[in-house]
Amino acid sequence: LPSMRTPPEMIVGLVLCPCGLLLTLTGTLAPSWRQVSLVPDQSMDIVWEQGIWDICRERQSTHERLCGQADELGYFEQVPVRVAQGLMPSSLVLTVVGLVVAALGVRCWQPEPRPLVAGVAGLVLLLSGLMSLVPSSWYTQELWALPAPSGSTLSVGYSLVLSYLGSCLEILGGLALALSFHHCCKE
Repeated sequence: LPSMRTPPEMIVGLVLCPCGLLLTLTGTLAPSWRQVSLVPDQSMDIVWEQGIWDICRERQSTHERLCGQADELGYFEQVPVRVAQGLMPSSLVLTVVGLVVAALGVRCWQPEPRPLVAGVAGLVLLLSGLMSLVPSSWYTQELWALPAPSGSTLSVGYSLVLSYLGSCLEILGGLALALSFHHCCKE
C-alpha cells in the first residue's frame, strides 16, 4: 500500500511560504521602510515614514498620522525605491503562483503527493523569495544615501524588517519544497 503521509519537507514548505507571503505583503504595502526623525525646523516629535509607495508624517505625542505627503526631495525617483516598486509586487504574484502549484503537488485532491510538482513549486517559491530579498537588501545598503533633510536622523522601518523576514521564510520554504525532488529519484 502507498504511504498516506505527507513528507515533512512539504509540510515545512507549506507552513513557511504562506507566512513569508503575509510578511512580504505587509512589508510591501506599509509605508515604513525608513524613518526620518529629528528633522531640522520641525517639532521634535515629528517622524517621517517613507515606504516604497507613500510618505507619512506622524506626530509621536498624539499619534496623529497624515499620509500622502509630497516628495520634495525626489525620494521616489531613486533607483533602489523604483526597483523595490517593481520587484516586490512581482515577488508577491510569483509567491501566490508557487503556493497554488505547491498545493496541487503536495496533496490537493490526490491520494498521494506529487513530488515533481511540489519540487517545481519549491523552485518558484525560492525565486520569489530572492526577488523580494534583492530590493530589501539594496534598499538597506542605500538607506543613508537616499535623500533626506540634512541633519535628520535615519533609521530602519518595520516594513523593511518584515520584507526581510518574509523573504527569508519564502526562501527556506522554497528550499524545503525543492527537497521533494529526492522522492522522484526513489520512485
